[in-house]
Amino acid sequence: MVARTVRPAPGRSPPEVPAGPLKAEAGLAKTAKAAPPPAAHGYRPPRPEAPPESIEPGRRRRIARERDPIEARIDLHGYDQDRARAALIGFLQRAYDEGARAVLVITGRGTMGDGVLRRRAPEWLAEPALRPLVAGLSPAERRHGGDGAFYVALKRKPRGRASP
Repeated sequence: MVARTVRPAPGRSPPEVPAGPLKAEAGLAKTAKAAPPPAAHGYRPPRPEAPPESIEPGRRRRIARERDPIEARIDLHGYDQDRARAALIGFLQRAYDEGARAVLVITGRGTMGDGVLRRRAPEWLAEPALRPLVAGLSPAERRHGGDGAFYVALKRKPRGRASP
């Protein structure tokens, strides 16, 4: 199809185009028609979760100045993605169960400031397992790790109930 729409440069002859469709094109057309659309067989691509909201400015300031204490810290340096995700989920669930309200998650900046853990941590915090625990997320102040760390504000644990 592309060859049919190309116009030759001045002084050149047009390329020869075969009259019928190419065998590869015909095969692709048949397979494309045979496959049902994704929604027809129940598959839907996963909807990306929205990252957690930012911590309210007043609360973030209190955490950064340590007026609201940072009650727990986790350093994910040296972890691969799978281990880091599992460690982060376990850490946040324990911190929530213990009644912590603010924690520090140190991911590191990665090479050239574009680390995988730094990029993926907000996605992990938005997962259904952690959504009921996390109130907000904000980058840490320089003395707490700067671009390589996050403050995570946790929701208040309901009185007299088991954790979600």
